[in-house]
Amino acid sequence: MVEKRTPIPVPEAQKRVMKNRRTGPKEWVSINDADGRVLAESIYADHDIPPFDKSPLDGFAVQSEDTKRATSEAPVYLEVIETVGAGHVAKPVTKPGQAVRVMTGTMIPEGCDAIVMFELTNEVERNGKTMIEIKRPFKAGDFVSFKGEETKKGDPLVTAGTKVNPGVKALLATFGYPKVPVIRKPVVGIFATGSELLEVEEPMEPGKIRNSNAYMVSAQVMDAGGEARYYGKLADDFDQCFEAVSNALDEVDILITTGGVSVGDFDYLPAIYSKLGATTLFNKIAMRPGSVTTVAELNGKLLFGLSGNPSACFVGFELYTRPWIQSYLASNVPYLQQTTATLQKDFPKPNPFTRFIRSRIEFSEGRVFTEPVGLDKSQTVTSLAHANALTVVPGGTRGFQKGDQVDVLLLQSEGSSQPIKLPEKES
Repeated sequence: MVEKRTPIPVPEAQKRVMKNRRTGPKEWVSINDADGRVLAESIYADHDIPPFDKSPLDGFAVQSEDTKRATSEAPVYLEVIETVGAGHVAKPVTKPGQAVRVMTGTMIPEGCDAIVMFELTNEVERNGKTMIEIKRPFKAGDFVSFKGEETKKGDPLVTAGTKVNPGVKALLATFGYPKVPVIRKPVVGIFATGSELLEVEEPMEPGKIRNSNAYMVSAQVMDAGGEARYYGKLADDFDQCFEAVSNALDEVDILITTGGVSVGDFDYLPAIYSKLGATTLFNKIAMRPGSVTTVAELNGKLLFGLSGNPSACFVGFELYTRPWIQSYLASNVPYLQQTTATLQKDFPKPNPFTRFIRSRIEFSEGRVFTEPVGLDKSQTVTSLAHANALTVVPGGTRGFQKGDQVDVLLLQSEGSSQPIKLPEKES
């Protein structure tokens, strides 16, 4: 007897998944391993930047009082008493008419209060002394980077939840973080189901297909910030599947299976969830592709039963699994960003459920354009390689024409704080 399933709307499915979100624990990693990780704590300045008054350029440190009468007709000449590079400290300047040659980053010598860049001086020799000629006055503070003008001790630098990029890494190094507090990556277990599956290195056989889902989902997990752990294929045997799933749950934060959630004779995942004692959050969604996407909860862990069809599997992950992983990593924008675009090609297919079409978007003159790519079938793979968005068309519609305005979800954006909002049906 075929199981009766009642589809729920996509926003409701997202809501049920996200009711089970949590933030991951903190761990410390080497700054060398922090790239792309998410900060578990806000970072504060532990000293002023700059830590002292310094020269932002190559030039001469002077006493501004010595230059106040300088003109092109009556230049002022100052004696260069020392040359100092960054990292070294000059002797105090104690007499009028003295200057110090300094390099970028050098601490301003005691007694000086302005910097004159090299280009505004001429060097001359007078009575065996090196002198500089200055033809204009300078004020106190000219061309000086003052202590604390960029950041003062105690100032917030980056907040918890920030991803470590090259700029953040520079801050961490500047403020002495050899170890960085980050959120531990969620460990995401992955199983592929189906005896028809071949691994990527195996030659093709009649009736077989290569296992693309495991590699695709692993890449999606890593792109979302998780640690993918592939456990291999599940055979078409209930007891073996149950044991494998049960054992893996002890080692992961969430578990993904691809395939095995439909109503065929060998689709064991719903029965496995039941035997485990898991609570099914939903087992059918009013969407295409991926209507059989199933999610269950067991002791705080989610089990994502994604479709075995590649495109349906991909869409299910992006809509439901990615937001959970992003929330685990304290993201404030865990959902796919949604916007509107102009359809560039007719899409005549009727849509009993909300449809997510693999698409390519382009930006031109402030507008967004979207065009479906490849076959719009749940089992297709090739369209995924070219898609950077999902065009969203509402259920109950009978097709769209080139030039229509449609909603799109961006696959390669910073994300959104808002869950999906389904477009209204055409009148």
